[in-house]
Amino acid sequence: MTVPKSLQISNQVHCVCKLQMSIGESPYWHPKTKQLYWVDAIPGCIYQIDPETRALRSWSMPEEVGCLAACEGGGLVVALRKGFYQFDLNTAKTTSLFKVPDEPATNRFNDGKTDRQGRFWCGSLDEADKSPTGSLYRLDHRLRCERLVEGIICSNALCWSPDGSIMYFGDSTRRTVWAWDFDTSTGAISNRREFVVIPSRDGVPDGATVDSEGYVWIAHWGGWRVVRYDPKGRIERSLLLPVSQPTCPAFGGRDMTTLYITSAAFGLNNDALDQEPLAGSVFAAEVGITGIAETPFRLNRS
Repeated sequence: MTVPKSLQISNQVHCVCKLQMSIGESPYWHPKTKQLYWVDAIPGCIYQIDPETRALRSWSMPEEVGCLAACEGGGLVVALRKGFYQFDLNTAKTTSLFKVPDEPATNRFNDGKTDRQGRFWCGSLDEADKSPTGSLYRLDHRLRCERLVEGIICSNALCWSPDGSIMYFGDSTRRTVWAWDFDTSTGAISNRREFVVIPSRDGVPDGATVDSEGYVWIAHWGGWRVVRYDPKGRIERSLLLPVSQPTCPAFGGRDMTTLYITSAAFGLNNDALDQEPLAGSVFAAEVGITGIAETPFRLNRS
């Protein structure tokens, strides 16, 4: 696989961590420690890097890991194959928060984030990428878990508008990202409508984030790019990359103007990897637009 001749890679983009991850996902800029975290979904690993020193740490997980976020009281909340866990970065101990009882055996958790109020959301996928057995779940502060959306094949593109009044969530297999009205006080969603449908020539929608202007940045798996959409779903710009399978963008850096992007080497044969030596690495781009710090998961067991 080679970069289409019609595309020119932006000189804004540089590699911050060269790896050949199977499915790099869930980049997360920690608002307190100023470190970048992300996961390699399969076989299951969490990474941390200090962008200034390039010091890299990693932790192996007991099973596949879909996504992560910071916990307000320290450590991380992570979605493993069938449940949500708290992960202690010092002891590498995982503590179960909630195990979803009725997900099919062929499903696993994938994309997830906290909303602006600190609830943790995560969607599941069918590993065969065929059956609409996936769902979107919300885990609240008291560890009550509710299924909000069903009939999904591959959950992705989860993010919220700056004021939290709109939730975006997509199905990669259907090439569609939807928008919902979002009740910030209760976490309820309503009024589902299409936000964007991506043509097959441009890849499929993967992970997403929102900037301070309310524009949505979506990684196009198979499309060599991250695209910035305005709030009406119109393309504002494309950031072209040296890899065909970008997976998820996230804002970070000291002034929140650096866009970090994970990628995947999954499914690429040796010829393709020769053409994409950075497949599975993590990238950064100075885009001149400010992002929004993610809200840590607010856990209240009482």
